[in-house]
Amino acid sequence: MSIQTTVSTWEELLETARKNTPVRRVKRPGQSPSTAPIPSSLHKLPPDTPPPVLLYRDSNSWCPFCERVWFALEEKEIPFATEFIDLSNKPKWYTDLVPTTLVPGAKIEGELVYESKDILLALEAKFPSPALLPENPEENAVARQLLEEAETNDFRSLAFKFLREAPTDSDELAKLQAEFEAKLDELEQALAKYPGPFFVSTFSLVDITYSPHLDRLAANLPVYRGYHIKGNPRFPRINAWFDALNQRPAYHRVKSDNITNNLLLRRRWGAEPIGNPLPLDAADSENIQFRAEAAERLSDNREVAIGDILKNSGVQALAVDGDITTVKENVDFYLRQLADYLVNGNGDILPGGRTGGKDSTVDPIFAAVGAITLAYVRNRICAPRDMSAGAATAFRGAIDKVLAAIY
Repeated sequence: MSIQTTVSTWEELLETARKNTPVRRVKRPGQSPSTAPIPSSLHKLPPDTPPPVLLYRDSNSWCPFCERVWFALEEKEIPFATEFIDLSNKPKWYTDLVPTTLVPGAKIEGELVYESKDILLALEAKFPSPALLPENPEENAVARQLLEEAETNDFRSLAFKFLREAPTDSDELAKLQAEFEAKLDELEQALAKYPGPFFVSTFSLVDITYSPHLDRLAANLPVYRGYHIKGNPRFPRINAWFDALNQRPAYHRVKSDNITNNLLLRRRWGAEPIGNPLPLDAADSENIQFRAEAAERLSDNREVAIGDILKNSGVQALAVDGDITTVKENVDFYLRQLADYLVNGNGDILPGGRTGGKDSTVDPIFAAVGAITLAYVRNRICAPRDMSAGAATAFRGAIDKVLAAIY
């Protein structure tokens, strides 16, 4: 299983990638997750000054309630630190600290606040500029009422009941769909009350509150129920709202991509897809900055990635006499080939990175290592835990191209 190296070194790949993306992460050796996003506003703090907010959030960076708070922190450009909580094994200090034992929690200038709505309102009170509630008193009252309704109405329960429950017959499924659509109709009507695409006249905490749940539903429903919110002519205002949300840089920092949303739904809730995964966004797949970010994340975090692949993908079964040295070298090679493809363009990829024409041959075990490695990491990455949603899309798109060249 000898390897003919025809791709750049990790050091070269990292240098090239970093020239094409400003995105960086904090390394967390020996911790989960292995890296953490750097808040966009952290540079505003004087040296050695602790951020005014400490956010306690889930280690997978997928909890929609944590995403709300992260979204607001980024929109308001508040410097913050993050403490990740393993939801499968919550530390006792956290369950002692937070009465609900749930995430998110936050310390805002030293004061503990929990429940996402309460954290959002506390951030607005402590850091009023830029405002995420309307200045006009009447409209401010409307926005606060919408926030309460978002927490107390049964929109989420009906949505996820339609999404996750296995109905006994088609009539039951139709009933669940009708109840869910009626709730979407209510949101459509709420979005019609003010000019512009948002729930009130400007982007607000109401939009932040709804965004994680509607995002996940728009990704999950086509795959698990064959139902589409995006592009549905019944909901033009919801679709305009999605379009407006997509224009906000903070949204792109915090959102998950469609594949992450669908994989986690299956892993967490055991939902079974009935349709094909949503196609990758072609624009994101070919975006130079997203490709560079994906290559930077892989290159900078390669040791953790290789260790995870060797431990959990099953590729170690291909080792000869239990010696994984060569398998590890091959895993490393295919990941470098992937990073090379991300940063160096869209040329033809020969199997195994080989040169020498169409008749070049590849050891089938070597190819199998590549196939297992790339298929595993394609579904292992989680946005935004490991990289932004746009970078994750570019990453998966590149894997598809390299995988297709292996066989």
